[in-house]
Amino acid sequence: MQTECSASAYEFPASCGRRVVARFDGGRMSSDGGVILVKQADDILGLSCRFAACFRDKRHPGFVEYRVEDLVRQRILGLALGYEDLNDHDALRHDLIFGLASGRLSGGRANCAALAGKSTLNRLERSGHKADRYCRIIADHEALATLFVTLFMDQHERVPARIVLDVDATDGCCHINSDL
Repeated sequence: MQTECSASAYEFPASCGRRVVARFDGGRMSSDGGVILVKQADDILGLSCRFAACFRDKRHPGFVEYRVEDLVRQRILGLALGYEDLNDHDALRHDLIFGLASGRLSGGRANCAALAGKSTLNRLERSGHKADRYCRIIADHEALATLFVTLFMDQHERVPARIVLDVDATDGCCHINSDL
């Protein structure tokens, strides 16, 4: 039986003031079309917005190109699509589909990409308890811990009687020429 495609195009909700249409005619392509669906889920759950609220931005407003919420959303979308390494974002920052899902199709200043690169995202990830010369975004670790508990509890109608943490503490030593 032959596969038959019934839709020539699929329309998504508008983003960045533009129509978003998936077509299957071989035009400009991206292998990351699923990021639009992940963005829709994020819009419904408000995850990146809630997560970004757990950070304090101590950067000088005149020099800020990417808001904390933009950085958090970009990182969450990247992780959801399997881009766990920050170096992937140096290519993703120019991807139109990724930019569309992140809500930025162009940079705010000349010579700025639409999305942040690995160095900017690294400064977000290494944020500590206080600002220093190179890291001006501060994580509120207590707020993050509370958010994780809240997100967990939002998934349950009532407080679970018991929570099981299945941690594999197996010490799997690996030696040359042996399999684990």
